Amino acid sequence: MTDISPIEALSDPTRRRLFEWLRDRPCSVSELVQVVPVSQPAVSQHLRVLRQAHLVQVRKQGQQRIYSIDPQGLAELRDYIESFWDTILDAFQEAAEKSAKEETDQ
Repeated sequence: MTDISPIEALSDPTRRRLFEWLRDRPCSVSELVQVVPVSQPAVSQHLRVLRQAHLVQVRKQGQQRIYSIDPQGLAELRDYIESFWDTILDAFQEAAEKSAKEETDQ
C-alpha cells in the first residue's frame, strides 16, 4: 500500500464527496455507490486511495466492508491545516501593527 497525502486524496471531487458522506456515519460500499455517480469498482478504488491517505478505515461485518473516518488520519490532516494559522496570524498581526503605526504617524 503506497502512502498518498490527505490533501492529494481529497483533491478528487468523488473522493471528497465519499469522505464527507462518511462524516455522518459508517457505510458499506453498496451504500456509498448511491452517493456518487460512479460504478461500484470505482467507489472501491476511491476508498482504497482514502485508506492509503489514512483518512478512512475499514472493518469487516459479515460479507460487507464498513468504511468510516479514521480519527488518527483526520487528526493528522487537521494538524497540517492548523500549522498554517501561526504564519497567517503573525502576518495579520504585523499588518495590523503597521496600519496602527501609520495612523498614529499621520
